[in-house]
Amino acid sequence: MENFDPGAVFNFVDLAGVLANGVLGGAVARQLRMDPVGFLVLALTSALGGGVLRDTLLQAGTPVALTNPAYLMAAIAGALIAYLIELKGKWANRFLIIIDALALGCWAATGTSKALTVGLEWLPAILIGVATAVGGGMIRDIVVGRVPAIFGGNTLYATGALVAAVEMAILYRMGMPNVGMGAAIVTAAVLCTVARRRGWRLPGPGEWSVRMTRRPRASGSSAAGRRNPKREQQGWPRPRFGRFPGLRRKT
Repeated sequence: MENFDPGAVFNFVDLAGVLANGVLGGAVARQLRMDPVGFLVLALTSALGGGVLRDTLLQAGTPVALTNPAYLMAAIAGALIAYLIELKGKWANRFLIIIDALALGCWAATGTSKALTVGLEWLPAILIGVATAVGGGMIRDIVVGRVPAIFGGNTLYATGALVAAVEMAILYRMGMPNVGMGAAIVTAAVLCTVARRRGWRLPGPGEWSVRMTRRPRASGSSAAGRRNPKREQQGWPRPRFGRFPGLRRKT
């Protein structure tokens, strides 16, 4: 255990996520029957878009995806795999889902920790972490003219990134960044995988609404019987004035 390096494990998960998202971007290109250029563009966008968006927003130097050749090579390898092999099997699909879920937590934690390192407060740091995790897939869907999948209709995904980012922010403030990274990866992976298995989704607007009902009127009252139904249908009731006592009509 003395030779255990958490950074090496996190880097491996990070690159595996880049590879998996490159394959997912290439799968979208295959569905749309694109040429190799389309495979490459969608793979790079899906795999590296979130990290580039994070580094651009933080303005902390050149994006890591452009300075570390391993990221570009992993994304290009994902595009090549998707172009040459049509992944239809059940086990291949499960493998990509698990790797993508692991990378989701890793990217959310990495974005949050980098934002906290440059001096941002916890709330914008969490937003940066979520954008890092889901930004690549969102940009990919916009490029092909689709509504981003994270906006609804799918199982929990951005929610897993949010939970991972919150965990990372808390544990980072407590001085345990490695523990926060590990907890974020495990939590996001478990939440997204179980949600995919169970079909958990956030409620839509029609599934969670409040209706204002009218108060029922008392029945059997003599006053209610003397009311004019036509007058009751016209908004507020008009005031009624009776005869003043002690006054008689002149004849």
